[in-house]
Amino acid sequence: MSPPPASGDTIFALSSGRPPAAVAIIRVSGPHAVAAATALAGPLPESRRAELRRLADPESGDELDRALVVHFAAPASATGEDVVELHCHGGRAVVAAVLAALGRCDGLRPAEPGEFTRRALANGRIDLTEAEGLADLLEAETEAQRKAALGVAGGAVRRQVESWREAVVALSARAEAAIDYVGDEDETAVDEAELRESAGTVGAEIQAWLAQPRAERLKDGIRIVAAGPPNAGKSSLINALSGDDRAIVTDVAGTTRDVIEVPLALDGLPLVLVDTAGLRNSGDRVEQIGIARAQQELARADVILWLGPPSDAPSGRVILLHPRCDLPGRRHAPPKTLAVSARDGTGLAELWSCIAAEARSLLPDLSTPALNERQATCLDDAAAGLSAAAMATDIAVLAHNLAAARRGLDRVIGAADVESVLEALFGRFCLGK
Repeated sequence: MSPPPASGDTIFALSSGRPPAAVAIIRVSGPHAVAAATALAGPLPESRRAELRRLADPESGDELDRALVVHFAAPASATGEDVVELHCHGGRAVVAAVLAALGRCDGLRPAEPGEFTRRALANGRIDLTEAEGLADLLEAETEAQRKAALGVAGGAVRRQVESWREAVVALSARAEAAIDYVGDEDETAVDEAELRESAGTVGAEIQAWLAQPRAERLKDGIRIVAAGPPNAGKSSLINALSGDDRAIVTDVAGTTRDVIEVPLALDGLPLVLVDTAGLRNSGDRVEQIGIARAQQELARADVILWLGPPSDAPSGRVILLHPRCDLPGRRHAPPKTLAVSARDGTGLAELWSCIAAEARSLLPDLSTPALNERQATCLDDAAAGLSAAAMATDIAVLAHNLAAARRGLDRVIGAADVESVLEALFGRFCLGK
């Protein structure tokens, strides 16, 4: 568990990748950062200016390295505290020596994973949605994940939520004033119908955002499940699509027993190809287990590649395939099926186009910020409060529901009830971030 962010400790850590590397960035943050860095590098350059310095052990005077030193004076720094960065040579011994020297400085201790970002949140440099976006950005593996995370980390969700919050606060102020000054007609000239209409308008805007797919789909990937009877060519198709022999292919029916997942990116879209056991009645106990797992995968599939008879296809988003179309007697595909061959590549380009179209329809529109489940839950509460306010016939009930909506918006950006999510969030960060 991370220590409290406002502990007054000064923390340090290697913030760049694991050595050896060309350059290693060691970050120090807290009230003793300037003193510690000065002990190693001498007088620091002015804030936000990089200069070359000789780093030396404060006790022995031995030279440790020659490094660029950058000082970010509080509060205009990433953490809101005094921050010093030492851009050293990236060898293991250099990094170890500098970290050891910092560890011997008064008031300094090694940082916990995510502690720099947690301090930024505690000091108001970022809000909770930006911290979540930063965590997603660090974990991004596809172009779509990167774009979505970058927008959230840059404050796209925060700005929209703050806009709604300002509107709700203004409505609340008018409703509360009407309650507080009841009896004074000059002071309480509030158009309740206009208040209800405005609450409904803001609630509708939030509902429109909630209708978008969640950000988790970008992280988890769209599950493309190949299914059908035994020996239909599912494993061969998965291998051909992935360009890798991930699944065992034989002429023996029932070869595939377990689920095989192949994560990959298609035009920046995160996908998970899934190979499954052939569906049939079987007395083999092991094969029965494989078939049960195949049924489970069908139930959780986003898109199904069905390689069996079209009349047997399951419901859902299904792409009907006519596999092994290169074989004699299989040249003509049934209506509404796509002929494919894992052997000679026939139809694979068309199949990729179909998969990409289905995936794009299931992923968030990257032109607007994608909400994660936590943010959506809080916004759903806010929308419910606004909906109730729009229906209220009593000014006190209207004000009560506006207050509930405001609390939901506060939770989105971490202005209320935030402690329960912090440990899980910052547990995703690496050391030095």
